[in-house]
Amino acid sequence: MTPALAGAADPASCELALSLPTVLPHLWRFALRLTGNKHDAEDLVQRACIRALERRHQLQSGSSTRSWMFAIVHTVWLNEIRARQVRNHASLQEGRLVATLVDSSRADPETNALHQQVIAAFEALPEAQRAVMLLVAVEGLSYREAAQVLDVPVGTVMSRLSRARLTIGEAFGAASC
Repeated sequence: MTPALAGAADPASCELALSLPTVLPHLWRFALRLTGNKHDAEDLVQRACIRALERRHQLQSGSSTRSWMFAIVHTVWLNEIRARQVRNHASLQEGRLVATLVDSSRADPETNALHQQVIAAFEALPEAQRAVMLLVAVEGLSYREAAQVLDVPVGTVMSRLSRARLTIGEAFGAASC
């Protein structure tokens, strides 16, 4: 067991110690899509892991460690956004994600163009809709789990997801149903 978890005999701490290595790639992918930058994503996941280890006593036995960790990443990210806005007095500029999502060496130009359009449509979504899309569509969380991560009602998750899907569909000329 790591020094940070030494003496952690309660079941929640043991669950965290066992599941953290398997959830890290998912947390990193989520952080990368939130931040748009590999270095910022690494820092975000590191800060979230530190917070989780410091507050491991708050993890309820029997609750989803994965959802709890996503919630911590999201909270740390929101705190970072607020801090940047205070420091810079300006809105955040987001980076392009094409290089992190697509292996352009294997795809034809038409496929690359489609991927770029999808990513552009995704990046154009409001932050709240992007977060829901990432958690539900990419990370596979249930609506209930995403609601817990974002600390919103399940209906809000469903509404944001629906609006995000409609917006992306409209960007590609999909007919409204």
